[in-house]
Amino acid sequence: MNLFELTCQELAVELRRRYGKGRYHAAAIFRHLYHELDADVSRAPAVAAAPHLAARLTRDLHLACGRVVLEKEQDGVVKFVTRLEDDAQIASVVLPMVHHRTVCVSSQVGCRMGCRFCETGKNGLARNLEVAEIVGQVYAARKRFWPELRNVVFMGMGEPFDNYDKVLKAIDVINDQRGLDIALRRITVSTAGLAEGIRKFAAAGPPLIKLAISLNAPNDRLRSELMPVNRSLPLDKLKTLLKAYPLKKKYYFLFAYVQIPGVNDRPEHAAQLAHYLEQLPSKVNLIPFNPGPNSSYRAPSEEESERFRDLLIARRVNIQQRSTRGRELMAACGQLGSTAYPQ
Repeated sequence: MNLFELTCQELAVELRRRYGKGRYHAAAIFRHLYHELDADVSRAPAVAAAPHLAARLTRDLHLACGRVVLEKEQDGVVKFVTRLEDDAQIASVVLPMVHHRTVCVSSQVGCRMGCRFCETGKNGLARNLEVAEIVGQVYAARKRFWPELRNVVFMGMGEPFDNYDKVLKAIDVINDQRGLDIALRRITVSTAGLAEGIRKFAAAGPPLIKLAISLNAPNDRLRSELMPVNRSLPLDKLKTLLKAYPLKKKYYFLFAYVQIPGVNDRPEHAAQLAHYLEQLPSKVNLIPFNPGPNSSYRAPSEEESERFRDLLIARRVNIQQRSTRGRELMAACGQLGSTAYPQ
């Protein structure tokens, strides 16, 4: 059994089936693993008091989620790289906020979306992450860096809706109040725009989870050039899906817009974006492009960022301008990819 793939209730069922134990021991194991942050659950008092059970659990339980092989920090931003059991590597980022920390987790090794401004997609998709490999990133962030870690965003490597079932199951484990206890309202799932994933999430996904859409262009011609996924779900169809989405009262869609100077930040783009967002409760997360080693684009200057921001504000677009953090670590938005790792 991989503990990082089970909720406390599911562990109780397994303990009953295998060892004749149940909720008491499951809660004790979860408390030791997630609250004491000790992966050796045989040391949990309720388990240590029963040596035969401790021996069997040591044999049967494992935490196969990879090993952190690289940590880098700059201005409070921490990027860590996990080497998985098949030697694949993924990156995660811990971001400092005013009163808490947020961890940005990966859902795949690589990505098949092929967005032209993103390092992750340059080598394509290797495989989906398993539930334990997703949960393990949150656990590592809390254990190694900040116990007060409070928010989780699925904005790292990969397209979360391309690994839909594993991501939703990982959220169940991350949310378990007896475990990591990350509230659903503090979890955000981002998508480039997979229609089937949005439909499934609207129908069955927990409504408290926030939905973010990687937009990055306000018209089909430009968005299809930057994001091939737009060819299968053009902007008008994406908007129709979002208008039908059961958005919780006082919630809004978070639209990520990576500003690429001279490409998607002209006055007409601001006007088109404002028009597109009409009738959609929204906030635009305006992100300066972060170049990789061989990027075709450059980062916007401070003056260019302010100019485009002002154009959007003049159009009454609700924006949140993201400051660039972690660019030198290859930890900023769009930079997580194989070029970021040591060989």
